[in-house]
Amino acid sequence: MTDTLFQLLASYGVPLLALTTFASCLAAPVPSSLMMLAAGAFVAAGDLGLSAVAGAALTGAIAGDQLGYVAGRRGGAIVERKLASRPKRRRLYMRARAYLLSHGGYGVFLTRWLFSPLGPYANLAAGAAKLRWARFTLWATVGEAVWVALYLSLGQAFSHNLTMASDMITQALGLLAALGASAFLGRWLLKLSKLRTRR
Repeated sequence: MTDTLFQLLASYGVPLLALTTFASCLAAPVPSSLMMLAAGAFVAAGDLGLSAVAGAALTGAIAGDQLGYVAGRRGGAIVERKLASRPKRRRLYMRARAYLLSHGGYGVFLTRWLFSPLGPYANLAAGAAKLRWARFTLWATVGEAVWVALYLSLGQAFSHNLTMASDMITQALGLLAALGASAFLGRWLLKLSKLRTRR
């Protein structure tokens, strides 16, 4: 897989990276994170410029987020009906929606990089829930910047072994996500126990 990514980037370069991050934000099954790791390796080797690579990855991601938000805003009910026929995607959408309703803009930020499988569905949910466009855009852009910086930096640092970089970031983000979920559950249980005590 890594060899194929290197060949694709060598042939099509920065525009391909922008297209990949754009598609990933619309839930297309593309290896955007691996592509950014590979791009980071090209930057480390001096074959691609860091500003061009980072700019392309960020631009593609922001454009994908915006399209998802607009689709949710203009056709939220249609989107939900279409997702009803796809149980796995509907579950992701409902999780993203619940997460956004409880965390707002900060939830958008975290679904860009920490809970990234929810990202495309969070875009739709944010639009359907009428989250303010400026707030969505701000948090989404900051989150995408973290995502791009994280993967490009790791690609540069581990350019000799991208598989190790991919495994390492997957494990680290998995741990962070588990800690975040535990903290959220603990907070919810604490609120629940306080409510019961008052009764």
